[in-house]
Amino acid sequence: MKKIIFVTATRADYGKLKSLIIELQKKKNYKVLVFVTGMHLLKKFGSTHDEIIKDKIKNIHKFKNQKLNDKMDLVISKTIIGFSNFVSIHKPDLIVLHGDRVESLACATVGCLNNIKTAHIEGGEVSGAVDEILRHSISKLSHIHFVTNLKAKKRLLQMGESKKSIFVIGSPDIDIIKSKNLPKIEFVKNWYDIVFEKYAIAILHPVTTDLKDLNKQCKIFLSAILESKKNYILIYPNNDQGSEVILKKYMKLSKKKNIKLLPSIRFEYYLTLLKNASFIIGNSSSGIMEAPYYGLPTINIGNRQNK
Repeated sequence: MKKIIFVTATRADYGKLKSLIIELQKKKNYKVLVFVTGMHLLKKFGSTHDEIIKDKIKNIHKFKNQKLNDKMDLVISKTIIGFSNFVSIHKPDLIVLHGDRVESLACATVGCLNNIKTAHIEGGEVSGAVDEILRHSISKLSHIHFVTNLKAKKRLLQMGESKKSIFVIGSPDIDIIKSKNLPKIEFVKNWYDIVFEKYAIAILHPVTTDLKDLNKQCKIFLSAILESKKNYILIYPNNDQGSEVILKKYMKLSKKKNIKLLPSIRFEYYLTLLKNASFIIGNSSSGIMEAPYYGLPTINIGNRQNK
């Protein structure tokens, strides 16, 4: 029996890994363990580890690697310690990571230095800021690469990765994005108490390499959506440094009738809302990765998604 550890730290990467975890759990020749950390365990950001439990995912191990406003280097160091202890006990045959989060970098480091094969999903992408640096670093620490497109494959080849270790699989959440079993919009609106008939989705994340202007940028962003007089589902940012600046301004909008403020949304429910929105505005990768599948217009703001 092969033992595989999946690492998830955010609502976003869980959405990418979910279908693969569920499928592998059905196989008798695999034992699947899930290392849950990061934003999942922060109450302020919705305690999204509860969604993993609701999906009946087995063998969950929760590790709290941070307090609110911890710096990223401190989060990495805590995660390395926690994950190193975890793998020393379970001795996996493979570690599966996604994307560009600091938790993935920490776990890739543990895998590399302990001679454990590590698979990285969505390597080779470019996104600007520190995210891209983290993503490429994770790729260099990994042994197997599941990329979304040929350009990403080419970048990994240019970085010196072996052609035999790179597999083009497309977007890993496409099965969910295109699923005919997504919840109905009426059900999702009722679940989150959304009264709008028409609405847009707004998401603003901090850019960790440009924090000095974050306060100004957030003010302009929120002023613009208020001046538009449209209805918005405004979703909390990720927990990167600077998120407290954004959340402080969000709290002032909690009583606005055209703003529905939500800490987090279950991935399938989010896709239903995205599919039925008028547009998405902000700097979330969702505007580039998921929205195009629904033909949804994206208003991209700032330099977080610069190519």
